[in-house]
Amino acid sequence: MEKKLILPTEVKVCATCSYWDGERQVDEELNLVVVAEECRGECLVRETQCDALHDVRTLPNCAWETLETDDPDDDASEARTGT
Repeated sequence: MEKKLILPTEVKVCATCSYWDGERQVDEELNLVVVAEECRGECLVRETQCDALHDVRTLPNCAWETLETDDPDDDASEARTGT
């Protein structure tokens, strides 16, 4: 049986980035990502294959972006203030 890992969405690895195209499960309510330990996918920014657990904090050309969804209340307040 393949080991699965549970990661908070704010952990800066490829699997928690919105630009990573690989096999994962996202629990939006708990802000968690579940991936297989040996999972690989494609970085859509760098157009390369990478491990799901690849630490991106040291990559100078990384455009890591959180998977967290936008808060609809923030969007409404921005529309009212014009920001």
